Amino acid sequence: MKQQNHFGAAFKTVRLARGLTQEDFAQQSGRTYISELERGVKQPTLQKIDDLVIPLAVHPLTPLVLAYLNQPDAASCEELLHQVQDELRQIIELSRSQA
Repeated sequence: MKQQNHFGAAFKTVRLARGLTQEDFAQQSGRTYISELERGVKQPTLQKIDDLVIPLAVHPLTPLVLAYLNQPDAASCEELLHQVQDELRQIIELSRSQA
């Protein structure tokens, strides 16, 4: 099954959990952009994610991980983070051995 990115929904979840409104992102983006992002119309770049997490006061990976947890067949948070940790460890080891 193809994984879908639910970044907008995850972003909204974090925004609401932090007690922020769409207007609180005026310096990073307009309210229209935030609305479109949360509805899944827009997909942010990595740079945009870096900008958007400033008012949220969270690491950029937080909404990204949450986006992939918001899927019907998603693993638990611990399982997903363990998978990513293992993959990163393997990639780093491989890249060091090739250097």
